[in-house]
Amino acid sequence: MKRKERTAALTCRTPIRVRFSEVDSMQVVWHGEYMRYFEDGREDFGRRFAGLGYADIAQSGYLAPVVEASLQFRSPLRVNDTALVETRYIDTEAAKICFEYTIRRESDGVIAATGSTVQVFVDSASELCLVQPDFYVEWKRKWLK
Repeated sequence: MKRKERTAALTCRTPIRVRFSEVDSMQVVWHGEYMRYFEDGREDFGRRFAGLGYADIAQSGYLAPVVEASLQFRSPLRVNDTALVETRYIDTEAAKICFEYTIRRESDGVIAATGSTVQVFVDSASELCLVQPDFYVEWKRKWLK
């Protein structure tokens, strides 16, 4: 089933060079590495849009575990390919962080994979937050003008 891409409020593009240790016996990137590439995209996003990195969230007294993830494979990546991970922040009124991803092979622009993740906020007592934490509301005010 083809998912409908939502409109991104913010976008970040992160280059990834495929290492030998990331390919399987068929000489293509092992399927689990794509989730790691999504993680690389989220980390880069957090650096570029300061205040939403993992350290920033923790310093605000919260954690943001991934509670949902999807991944669709389109075309294989191989060792030494450079891929671009496009990480799109999808704004929502709920107390969660939603990202969508497109991984393209840089040499020809072919889509290698697409996917999405959802993160929720938990406080220092590991309780699920049902409303957006104040730091997140402030982050949105800063970046979603």
